[in-house]
Amino acid sequence: MSLLFTKTTLGPLSLQNHLVMCPLTRSRATGNVPNDLMVKYYAQRASAGLIITEGTSPSPNGLGYPRIPGIFSDAQVAGWKKVTDAVHARGAKIFMQLMHTGRIGHPLNLPAGAKVLGPSAVVAAGQMFTDAEGLKPHPTPVAMTEADIKATIAEYAKAAKNAVAAGCDGVELHGANGYLLEQFIRPNSNQRTDGYGGSIENRARFVLEVADAVIAAIGKDKVGIRLSPFGVFNDMPLYPEMESDYTYLAEKLNAAGLVYIHLVDHSSMGAPTVPDSVKATFRRIFKRTLILSGGYDAARAESDLAAGKCDLVAFGKPFLANPDLVERWKAKAALNPPDMATFYTPGPKGYTDYPALTG
Repeated sequence: MSLLFTKTTLGPLSLQNHLVMCPLTRSRATGNVPNDLMVKYYAQRASAGLIITEGTSPSPNGLGYPRIPGIFSDAQVAGWKKVTDAVHARGAKIFMQLMHTGRIGHPLNLPAGAKVLGPSAVVAAGQMFTDAEGLKPHPTPVAMTEADIKATIAEYAKAAKNAVAAGCDGVELHGANGYLLEQFIRPNSNQRTDGYGGSIENRARFVLEVADAVIAAIGKDKVGIRLSPFGVFNDMPLYPEMESDYTYLAEKLNAAGLVYIHLVDHSSMGAPTVPDSVKATFRRIFKRTLILSGGYDAARAESDLAAGKCDLVAFGKPFLANPDLVERWKAKAALNPPDMATFYTPGPKGYTDYPALTG
């Protein structure tokens, strides 16, 4: 049998296979609360070993996109509980990705009283879609005070507890793709002169303090993190110290004892390739589970698993368009193509209506 489809473990958890469903923003959470349509979507895809949910905000301040879910209210916890129950009923495990969008957002997408925050008052290039007024330029974020930093760390810890209360098996900290955690790591968006800016030791401090707080809240076997070294999404340009900075992160995250690191390589979407040396460094330094993602098909995943380059492989668009991806690959059946026009639109079209092989 293919290694990809055999059972494995993640910390203390048993997984039904080596396939992970990537976190995929789908913008179906009207009012920022998970709903029955989302329950159906995740249940359809629960033949994965592990599902990582779409980015879910730990704070009203982190709801930068329209219609993304949160995990800071009772209604959100109740909504997610329906999702996790449905996923567990079909055998998958589920981690919630905690995504604070930071400077990538717009006030029109935030609830009353919330603010677009960032490590520094540095505007991100590009625009944000709003339901109210369409595309708008990114605003200048409010530079976080040390009090804001402490409050945000506490929000992450509370969100992690809420995720577990909602039935999640753990949480993934979104330290990739230009959102708040990565905004602190990268020198273009972090121009602070205090203990959270300057050297990599300082720029990584916020991420590591969030990780420590979340581990203290729910335990290290329930905490992973996603990183995108060499990713350029959301105005995160390359810089000379990238490889050494991420090596430092690998060392510190290994010491913290997280259950997994999820490394994403966006080169299949036009970003710079993550050098093999960086992936090998994480493999050498980090002693627990390593998940790789980015442009994988079944054959390449099988090859990298067999070569010991990683422990699990995550898939995005294949799962998005194929609710029965595992069955299709086992049967060597053709895959549905993803419809990019409906990635972020409200409603079931392009969300829960992709056909399965059988009924």
